[in-house]
Amino acid sequence: MANKLKKVIEENRDKRDPEIDLVDRGIVQLGSDVPGLMHLNHLTRITASHNRIANIPANIADFINLEILNLFNNCLEELPSTLSTMPKLKILNVGMNKLSALPRGFGAFPSLEVLDATYNNLNEHSLPGNFFCLDTLRAMYFGDNDFETLPPEIGRLKNLQVLSLRENDLVMLPKEIGDLIRLLELHIQGNRLTVLPPELGNLDLVGMKQVFKAENNPWVTPIADQFQVGVSHVFDYIRSDTYKFLYGRHIAAGAQLPPKTTDKSKKISRVKPK
Repeated sequence: MANKLKKVIEENRDKRDPEIDLVDRGIVQLGSDVPGLMHLNHLTRITASHNRIANIPANIADFINLEILNLFNNCLEELPSTLSTMPKLKILNVGMNKLSALPRGFGAFPSLEVLDATYNNLNEHSLPGNFFCLDTLRAMYFGDNDFETLPPEIGRLKNLQVLSLRENDLVMLPKEIGDLIRLLELHIQGNRLTVLPPELGNLDLVGMKQVFKAENNPWVTPIADQFQVGVSHVFDYIRSDTYKFLYGRHIAAGAQLPPKTTDKSKKISRVKPK
């Protein structure tokens, strides 16, 4: 395997290919297991998915031309804080790892447009203080994590077009979600949501180009009834004065939260390597 990797590095260096494919190569240490990789600072794309990478060296930031970094399906428990200094990084895929937090300063990326952190162990306490400064972000995939609430600062991500929060433990959406005026896709299926904030009605999520997925939630009966008829009816209903009154009363009553229905202790992202 080491000889094959060496050959891949040498060929890339000779051709100055902007992309390198390191998929499923048994890599554990991105630096030491792939000698010479860190000198290829002409790279614009690194695909290192389906390995056993446990950590990323801080000098990953030396890839000043890198636009796409794919680390899907590895064993990462943390990311280096230097990552957010990468000037051209647009797409970061760290889905299917073991992350329980994002590093300090993560919101400082100057160009990040797509963040995929699907299937990790992240929750509302995992995000650094400046996370919602990512105003270049267009798509955020946080499905299959452990969020129970979403910080109200979500409303600052004004360029967000895709937000995936499916299969979390969300019990409430903040009203600031209604500030995401460019949102075209919202995935909130498989949570513990009973009501929707009326401000969600500010958004246009009904139509051929929009996606709104919300099944497998324990909705209150009036919302569940509207879903039976169709998504457009749900949005008409949450915009109504009747619903705003009911929503206010529901929140004031402090209704009991629905129980967790899925046991996440056996998730691959939780299992420690042997």
